[in-house]
Amino acid sequence: MEMLQIYTRNLELTDRLRDYVEDKVSKLQRYLPNLDSIRVDLSESNARDSSRRMVAQITIYVPKAILRAEERTGDIFSAVDLVIDKMSRRVERYKGRKRVARRTPTAELAASPAMTGVDVVEEDLLPAIVRVKEFEVSSVLADEAIEQMELLGHHFFVYVDAADGRLSVVYRREDGDYGVLKPIY
Repeated sequence: MEMLQIYTRNLELTDRLRDYVEDKVSKLQRYLPNLDSIRVDLSESNARDSSRRMVAQITIYVPKAILRAEERTGDIFSAVDLVIDKMSRRVERYKGRKRVARRTPTAELAASPAMTGVDVVEEDLLPAIVRVKEFEVSSVLADEAIEQMELLGHHFFVYVDAADGRLSVVYRREDGDYGVLKPIY
């Protein structure tokens, strides 16, 4: 598989593990014939919880989209199984959204009697926006944004960075550290 790249960190890539990953990933390729490439990252983290030390992450590059899934378990093979299952669900959702968007470009078409029950089910599976919240964005430094996020008990916080005046989002990463998202205009 030329378009499959397997990377490891703190973990030896044995022939058995390579064959296992290639076999599992090949099943995903059947559902996405137009994919550009697949990257599989396998690693052993230094997590305190031994049942979350083995990390498997899959990134699929398709035209105009990136699909990514990650799982952590105590065994690398089970981590691969779980991440493949998660990615399969993401691929189904991705394909379903493309299919629904292509079939129902207008509200008139969506109300058409020619629409099959399958399309209705697919639309019901898509998450709906159930709340829109407007809020005032304050100009603060990243450290103050982290403090505000922690005080609110949220996993992310939107703010205007006082240092550069750009809209930013600070978030808590799974490893306990923080990340900052800054859009490029």
